[in-house]
Amino acid sequence: MTCNVGGIERPIRIGAGVVAIMIGLFAGFSTGAAGGALTVGAIAVGTILLLTGAVGYCPLFSVLGISTCPPVSGSKK
Repeated sequence: MTCNVGGIERPIRIGAGVVAIMIGLFAGFSTGAAGGALTVGAIAVGTILLLTGAVGYCPLFSVLGISTCPPVSGSKK
C-alpha cells in the first residue's frame, strides 16, 4: 500500500472520524429504534475516516487514481 492520503487531509480525516463516531454513540442514546441506522452509519463512516487518516491509504482514492501525498523524490543529494 502506497500513501495516497497526506498533507492536511490526514488530520482532517482523523478529526472527522472521531466526531462521526461520537455522533453515532450519542445518537444511540438519544433516539429510539429509528436512530439505529443513524448510529450504525455514523460509527461505520467514522471508523473508515479514522482508519484511512491514520494509515494514510484510502482504497477509494486508489481506484479513482487520486493521491494527496506529496511526490516522493527518487534521489537524495
